[in-house]
Amino acid sequence: MPNNPIPAPGADPSAAFLRLLEVLNTLRAECPWDKKQTMESLRHLTIEETYELSDAILEQDTDEVKKELGDLMMHLVFYARIAEEQQQFDITQVLNGVCEKLVNRHPHIYGDTEVQTEEDVKRNWEQIKLREGNTSVLGGVPASLPALVKASRIQEKARGVGFDWDNRQQVWEKVEEELQEFKNEFNTDGGIPDQDRAESEFGDLLFSLINYARFVNINPENALEKTNKKFIKRFQHLEQRAAEKGKSLSEMTLAEMDVYWNEAKG
Repeated sequence: MPNNPIPAPGADPSAAFLRLLEVLNTLRAECPWDKKQTMESLRHLTIEETYELSDAILEQDTDEVKKELGDLMMHLVFYARIAEEQQQFDITQVLNGVCEKLVNRHPHIYGDTEVQTEEDVKRNWEQIKLREGNTSVLGGVPASLPALVKASRIQEKARGVGFDWDNRQQVWEKVEEELQEFKNEFNTDGGIPDQDRAESEFGDLLFSLINYARFVNINPENALEKTNKKFIKRFQHLEQRAAEKGKSLSEMTLAEMDVYWNEAKG
């Protein structure tokens, strides 16, 4: 017989959330692994769970999305439980805090502000954040974000206060300008670019491409990850076909590998 009764499944969202709290509280009190965890020890696991959710979304695997959302929800409750034990805050304060923030930042829903477009909403959001104490529009962009995601967020934030190009043609011209500047680094007399300058120009080129992606409603992180997955799938097909022929890739010519690569594309 179990030491503790297992809470029954909730019939509604509030009951289900209370069940999660009960389960987590019991584990925190009685499970050796759960008792040992700190916010710092959970951090890398939370990051991993977030990426697993991201993968499931890109794969359009609804069952996995549901599972990973549950894992993330458990982590959020876990952090709040640890904070409550240290008398810092509790889950009720967390939930009330985010509700207050949402109400405050949506005056067009909960107040008398009028908006016409999604852009109006974003602009209001950034202005409200500044009034709440942010000293910079870009202050809300986490320093630890991956560079590609960070570039997208920086550009979105700047756009929220009107710092943006007028149209995508202007942005594309900037892409071409940055591409030419990057190429110029390789057209030196000796043919060897200055590494620091080349890296800087390449960064500018990537930043401008990410900007253009925003103007044509492409999420650059999603686009690159889909290409990563496509490459992995095709490369693994190449490895499999080579193995079927009793060869290793290092023994094959590029032309031989191209046959299987094109086969994977087909």
